[in-house]
Amino acid sequence: MKKVLVLEDEASIRGFIVINLRRAGYEVVEAESGEEALEKLQQHADVRVALLDIMLPGIDGFEVCRRIRATNSRIGIIMLTARSQEMDKVTGLMTGADDYVTKPFSPAELTARVDALMRRSGGGNEESSEEIRQDPFLLNTRNRTLEKNGERIKLTQVEYSIMCMFMENPGKALSREEILDLVWGRDYFGELKIVDVNIRRLRLKIEDNPTNPTYITTVWGYGYKWEF
Repeated sequence: MKKVLVLEDEASIRGFIVINLRRAGYEVVEAESGEEALEKLQQHADVRVALLDIMLPGIDGFEVCRRIRATNSRIGIIMLTARSQEMDKVTGLMTGADDYVTKPFSPAELTARVDALMRRSGGGNEESSEEIRQDPFLLNTRNRTLEKNGERIKLTQVEYSIMCMFMENPGKALSREEILDLVWGRDYFGELKIVDVNIRRLRLKIEDNPTNPTYITTVWGYGYKWEF
């Protein structure tokens, strides 16, 4: 069964999330503190998506996200926050989250976000070729890995999907809307800014100089283009 971790310290909100995810066919592992969430992830290595509340006693959601990403790039992570400030959203994404949901949210919205991440984290391979080589990069679509000059770059599932999209469309200007559809899916509820923040995070990993990118270039007022 598809397994999801829910980290939320408020029992009523956690119960609401758990009930709706179970109705959608998910097995749910619950945690009410950051420390408990990290322990549960060690006990349940088959968790494929984690929902992390930001405001927690002890270790907060940002730190839990950082610790997960230090050892696991494949699990999908969604940040849950009651605050709508832009900095919270950006901070969550830059620490390694794939998506964010601002409370209050509808069951349909939450389930759609989890469904989208679950599809990517499943590691399904629909690519026709096992490798895409565009020096200095080599993308292995069977193992879902990226190398630059022969060295492995750790990518989240979303980052891998973005790289695959770019390398399959070299030299083509892609709008933010196109990228959102191709990577997150046409049924995605979220905002365009998630594209920009994930591109920023990816540049930090692949560019020689992230402040002056040469591979993922900006098409001002439109989107991005892959140059190689």
